[in-house]
Amino acid sequence: MNPTSNPEPTVRRVLFVCVENSNRSQIAEAFARCHGKGKIKAFSAGSHPSGIINPKAIQSMAELGYNLQTHHSKSLDEIPPVEFDAVVTMGCGDACPWISAKLREDWNILDPKSVPAKSYPLIRDLIENKVKVLLTKL
Repeated sequence: MNPTSNPEPTVRRVLFVCVENSNRSQIAEAFARCHGKGKIKAFSAGSHPSGIINPKAIQSMAELGYNLQTHHSKSLDEIPPVEFDAVVTMGCGDACPWISAKLREDWNILDPKSVPAKSYPLIRDLIENKVKVLLTKL
């Protein structure tokens, strides 16, 4: 190895959790992948997953060129049992079990499943901004 070369950057693991894993956590995972530029391995899961991604979430992310249809709603049981660099809950409170993490945050973001489609981008953009700030902490 050349002593002047830079070692490979450490990939950070981030988990986003909400109840249904159909809106907020899926959007956060997508933005972490986009803005993490290969330095972030993003996951999302739900304490009671719905099994589907909300069509408004899919449409909202499609407006930005991201295909959320490639994601699927999953349970916390499907997440690897590792220590995460960060675990972010979206306001699911007691429904979220303890997950090992170096950094824990609760963003307490309104569940957008019942908001009108025209209001959805406001929540999407809030999530994007919070993800960007989180990535600077890692």
